[in-house]
Formats: sequence, C-alpha cells, structure tokens
Amino acid sequence: MPEQLVPRAVVLGGSLAGLLAANVLSEVYPEVLVVDRDELAGVEGPRRGVPHGRHAHGLVARGQQILEKQFPGLLADMEAAGIRPGDFSGNIRWYFNGMRLSPAQTGLLSVPCTRPVIERVVRSRVQKVGGIRFLEQYDIVGLETTPDAGRVTGVRVQPRNRSADVEVLHADLVIDTTGRGSRTPAWLEELGYSRPTEDKVAVNLAYTTRHFRVPRDPFGSDIAVIAAATPSHPRGAFYYRLPGDDGRVELSLTGVVGDHPPTDPEGFLDFVRSLPVPEIYESIREAEPIDDAVMFRFPASVRRRYERLTRFPRGLLVIGDAVCSFNPVYAQGMAVAAIESRILAEQLRKGPVPEPQEFFREIARQIDSPWDFAATADLGYAGVKGDRTPKVRMINAYVARLQRAAVHDPSLTEALMRVAGLIDEPTALLRPDRILRTLRHSRARGSRASAPAPLHAARD
Repeated sequence: MPEQLVPRAVVLGGSLAGLLAANVLSEVYPEVLVVDRDELAGVEGPRRGVPHGRHAHGLVARGQQILEKQFPGLLADMEAAGIRPGDFSGNIRWYFNGMRLSPAQTGLLSVPCTRPVIERVVRSRVQKVGGIRFLEQYDIVGLETTPDAGRVTGVRVQPRNRSADVEVLHADLVIDTTGRGSRTPAWLEELGYSRPTEDKVAVNLAYTTRHFRVPRDPFGSDIAVIAAATPSHPRGAFYYRLPGDDGRVELSLTGVVGDHPPTDPEGFLDFVRSLPVPEIYESIREAEPIDDAVMFRFPASVRRRYERLTRFPRGLLVIGDAVCSFNPVYAQGMAVAAIESRILAEQLRKGPVPEPQEFFREIARQIDSPWDFAATADLGYAGVKGDRTPKVRMINAYVARLQRAAVHDPSLTEALMRVAGLIDEPTALLRPDRILRTLRHSRARGSRASAPAPLHAARD
C-alpha cells in the first residue's frame, strides 16, 4: 500500500454502517479506504462476517428516508433488485398478542428484504463514488497512534491469507464500524484509556430462518406478515417474499429467554403451528423447503457508553452496532446507523477530524429513544433480568392496552408504526387524544380478548 499523499479516512468494516460512513467521508476526504475481512465485490449471498445476514431484515421508515436522501433513486434500485417496498402499516399484516392491528395508510415506507440484497444495492452506489476504495479480505491488527497515544494516526492490517506482512494504513481519521465484536474497548485499554461502560439487556433471543417455495401467493398486495412477539405471545415471526416471481419466501421465527425455534424440520414446523397467526402455518405447511433452517443467537442488547468517557484519542470514532447493538426484532439497527451517518456529516462540516466527545454525545442523544423503547419492551418478559421500575411497568401495561385498542382503531396503529419507524418519539404514544382512544376501546370492550382475524379477512 503506497504512503499517504492526500488526506485519508479509513473505515473498519464494510457492512451497512461502514458503507454509509464511507459515503459521508467522501465529501471531505479525497481518499477513503474501507477495510473488511470478507470478500465484498460481486458477493450476493450472506457473508461470514455478518452472521445475522441470513435472517429477516427490514429497513424502517426513518432509515429509508435517510438512505434515499444520501443516494437519490436508491428505492428504484431496490425495486430493480426485486425488493418490494410498501406502506409500513397499510401493506404489512401486523399481529400483536394474537390479534391483527387495524391497517392504516401511514405514508411511511418499509423495505422488507434480505441483508445481502440491501448491502449489495448500497455497496454498488458507494463503489461508484470517486475516492472510495475497498480493501477486502484483510484482518485488522490494531491501531497506530502518536507516541503519547493522544491521536490515532492509522491502522495496522494484514491479508487474511498471510501473503504479506502487517502494513500500516496511515489515516487522518479512523472509523470503527465492525459491529458488536468491535475491539475498540480493548484497544483503548491497551493505549492507557478507560473502556466504556456497558448497558446490557439479556434477552437470550434466537432467530431461526428457512426458505420455501409456496404453491400460492400468501401476500397478495401486502409485502409481509409479521407476528410481533409480546410478553403474552412471546413467539414471533417475520414472513415475506424473496426477490423474484418464483414463489420463494423467507420465514424467520423468533423466540426469547431460551425458547429458541428449532432447526430440525419437524420442530420448525411445530413452532410455526404454535404461533397465534394460523395463516403463516397454513401457507408453509405444504410448501417446498429450498434449504435447511439456520439459527442465529443474540444473547443481549449492548450499549457502549462512549459518551461518558472523559478521555478519548482524536482521530478515532465508533459507529453502528459497535456503539449500540439493538435487539434485532425491533429493526432499529440499520436506521440508527443511518441517523449516525447524518451526525457524522454534520460534525465533518465543522472540521475533517470531529471531536470524539462531541460526536459521541450527539449520537447518544439519538440512541436514547430507540434504546429505551426496546429495553423497556424487553423488560416486559418475565425471564429478562433488569430493574422494573414503576415507570417501566406502567409503560408496558399501557402499550399492551394500546396494542389491543389498535386492533379496532387505525389511528392507534399509525401511532405505533410512527414510533416503530423512528419517526416519532415514544412519548407520542402518550398524547392525550391517544390515551383517550386507548381507554375508550378498553371501556367499550371490557376485559374480553378479541379473537385473531379470520384467515379470509387477513387475505382481503
């Protein structure tokens, strides 16, 4: 690798957070290197470095809006790749607590897709940006710093096949987007800094995913059927069609606190049968499996509190799951990475090397709401350890009641989807008119539980 001759930024990790960071950096740096341990160019399937890439993914509304602004026409590229976006509520059959929410046209787009497809579409855009280069199949060995460790000056890398010695990529700015396995905490400790403290919510979640070819289209004009896991019905599912018109579908099952969906064919089907949404079982029980089921375990949501550190080396930032790894059932990770890329762009306008503490404080403010939303919801499960304050108990009880009311009130469905899509703050659910609507439906129906929507109604 030649010596650095022009200002250079190095991005560690070529996943979505890394791609978004590289695109933003290219507006300031004439040279941006993206380093990844995997092969990237031309890869269309799951990558070893993204173990959750084999399972259901969704780009919620806020993330879609930011990506479309960064890459005008990206939605059209996704559609050309066979992805079918749709209204976040009007085109998705949402089930909570075994009941179908009343559909509402929110005007917010959701993009249900496989992770490899969305990465490929975004990567193809980034590869066309002048000054961005990819260094593939390289291990990241460590950081280079000034003698006093006050500033990061580059990164040490080596080809994975050991065909060459360790080399130094000199850089004005290094950004770690290597995900929940990030080594930045260990590197900080080696350099004499403190590791960030961590907040954890141990959900003991697993995704088990299998692909099928179905004889009949189960979706019609809809793009997905989602059985959202809740404390009263803790087993969940994400079900949507794969790109193409050949009847292929993806079904990801979820189970928390150790109730993991099995990978054997009989166990997988039994788990589907146990869902409170019979239309999913009816769709796949006679479908043709086209692969074996695979499982991905997610032990805990983890938030690294970089914003609380009083010392941090200049020339280094951390973004994406390397800062906060969310419970994936809430589909927040990609959208939050997109939000963080916007903050990076804002900080770069002040100077080519953002102040770390200011950057971390800014992204922490954006992480707070989705983190609190997910952590509070997860504490609704009896098996999840954590401090259940009166506030947490009250919020979970109210949200459960609002979900039941949304079965009959599309305006409440819209309110839930705007929060889930990271458009509105969770406090928007506590607006007086929404509290009144929730209470009105509760009084009108008493304590009776509504039955799930009939299959014929769900397909209409």
